[in-house]
Amino acid sequence: MITVAVFGAAGSMGTRAINRLSKPAQGYRILPVEGNEEGFRKLRERGLEPCDLKRAAEQADVAVLAVPDVVIEKVAAALVPYLKSGAMMICLDPAAPYAGKLPVREDVSYFVTHPAHPPVFNDETDPAARRDFFGSGLAKQAIVSALMQGPESDYEKGEKIAIQMFGPVLRSHRVTVEQMALLEPALSETVAATCLSVIREALDETVRRGVPETAARDFLMGHINIELAILFNEIDWDFSEGAKKAIADAKKSIFQPDWKKVFEEDQLRESTRRITGSA
Repeated sequence: MITVAVFGAAGSMGTRAINRLSKPAQGYRILPVEGNEEGFRKLRERGLEPCDLKRAAEQADVAVLAVPDVVIEKVAAALVPYLKSGAMMICLDPAAPYAGKLPVREDVSYFVTHPAHPPVFNDETDPAARRDFFGSGLAKQAIVSALMQGPESDYEKGEKIAIQMFGPVLRSHRVTVEQMALLEPALSETVAATCLSVIREALDETVRRGVPETAARDFLMGHINIELAILFNEIDWDFSEGAKKAIADAKKSIFQPDWKKVFEEDQLRESTRRITGSA
C-alpha cells in the first residue's frame, strides 16, 4: 500500500485529494497534515486525525502539497529533508517549481500537475455536471503533468495519482514545467483572465450607460458563445467583414503592440516570483 501524506489537508484541494484517494479501492494510506488549530479542528470534524509534519514526511511514499503558492517554499523546506530516498513530492501548481522554490534533493522525485477544468465546449448531459465549472468530480476535465526530476518510471506513478485526484479525466497531457508555466500563469491567468476581466468591465460600462442589465448580459453571453465557436474552430464559420474591421481597429487601442512579452522567460519568472510571494 502506498502512503500518501497530504499537506494542507483541511483546504479545498487537500479535502478533494483525500476524498478521492482514500477510497479503499485506490490502495492508498492517507496521512492528513495541517499547520494550525483551525486546520486540526476541520480535520477532526471530518473524522480525520491530523498527523505531525515530520512523522508524515518520514512515512510518506508520496507527499502532496495542497497549500497556497505563497507558503509552498516554506512548507517544502520543512518537509523535504525528512522524506525518504526515492519518495515523490507532488505540487498542484507550476508557479513555485518554476520559480525555483523547491529545495535541492536529488534523490526525491518532483512531480507537478494541474487540472485544466471542464471545457466550455463539452458533451456533459447531466445538469449538475454542466454546472461543475471547477471540475469537482462531476464533469470531465483534462489535466497536465510534468516530471520535474526523478526516474522516468515515476511519471506513471504521479500521473495515476493525478488522474485519481482530478477525475473524471478527459485527457492527460504530459508537458514540461516550463510549458506548464506558459499555460498558467501566462496563458490562462495573465492573458485570458485579464481579457475576460476587461469584458466584464465592458458589460458593467454598457449597463452604466443605460442598457438594461439583463438585456446586456443576454446579448454578451450569446455573442461570446458564437465568437468562441468561431475562433476555436468549433463551427465552420467566420466573422463578418465589419466584425473583422472592428477587431483590427480595437486591438490598436486596447492592447499594447508588444503584449506577447508576457510569454518571455524573464517576464514569466518575474510573474511566478510575485505569485509565490517573492516580490
